[in-house]
Amino acid sequence: MILYLASDLLWATRIKATAEDLGLPARPVRNLDMLKARLADSPVKALICDLESPDLSLELIRYVKRPAEGQAPPAVRVLCFGPHVAKDTLQAARDAGADEVLTRGAFDHHLPEVLLTLAGRSG
Repeated sequence: MILYLASDLLWATRIKATAEDLGLPARPVRNLDMLKARLADSPVKALICDLESPDLSLELIRYVKRPAEGQAPPAVRVLCFGPHVAKDTLQAARDAGADEVLTRGAFDHHLPEVLLTLAGRSG
């Protein structure tokens, strides 16, 4: 399963619809508690974070990539996307541990391939 945090309905709909077209399960997360619940009850492969919600995105990235002492990190790949002009936010996502950070344009242009890669499938 691929989880996603999207700042607006347009991105949420686009991610969900593209995943469905590809036969991939994708579910939204809106906060840390929802992320924890999804990780506990589903085989999650990836988390996509829209950096238009930078504070929440960074919190989710850190939770996945820097677990509390004594906890094993989940095997979840984290991909973030955001506006190309938000260089500090894009770098903050990298610093927090995101596996990949894309501009919004690159994410949009390559969305099917991105989802297939995150799901461990090839197109």
